[in-house]
Amino acid sequence: MADAVSDKARRYGGLDAAERRSARRTRLLSAGLELFGTAGHASVSVKQVCREAGLTERYFYESFKDRGDLLRAVFDEHIQRVRQATVEAVGAAEPRIEAQARAGMEAFIRAVAGDRRVARVIFLEVVGVSPDLEDRRRRAIHDFAEFNADLAAGHLGITAPPRLRMGALALAGGIIEVMVDWTLGYQEASIEEIIDLLTTLFLAAYRQFAAEVA
Repeated sequence: MADAVSDKARRYGGLDAAERRSARRTRLLSAGLELFGTAGHASVSVKQVCREAGLTERYFYESFKDRGDLLRAVFDEHIQRVRQATVEAVGAAEPRIEAQARAGMEAFIRAVAGDRRVARVIFLEVVGVSPDLEDRRRRAIHDFAEFNADLAAGHLGITAPPRLRMGALALAGGIIEVMVDWTLGYQEASIEEIIDLLTTLFLAAYRQFAAEVA
């Protein structure tokens, strides 16, 4: 009987302590995305995040050290979703470079452009906040470039040489700058036009490298 009472005491609303903590963390992540993706990280306090999440500050510090830690977690969560969407789209496309390039570019662009809050966090809010976040941002860019380089190299039947990897990094930087402009409202092109242009640039670079290794 005592064990049954103890077990009941550990559960609240059908959730145990670990599940409740996870649910609170999810609420804080959602609040972070909303506030960092609208007002911006520099303008948001822990108190505002807690108010948005409907939690006390005690529960904030249960999951995060500070605002930067929350921003890092929001960034990590959404960059992983973007990466997964891109990889899955390429894998599901016809095994031609044209089809896979377009599928991957479209998945990437739509994954970030589908929610301007996500685009703002990924492309703007993490810039220059801390050395750790800058390292994560740079690694995300390099991961994207490496994925594109390996995709191209696979179709060429080679291991990607330094020149191809450098070209993929240059393309990744250009893609990000276009999306920064779009996020800030400076880019008037539609998402479809952006996808088409960036896919065209990817394939033009691919064909140049294909000619070099022929």
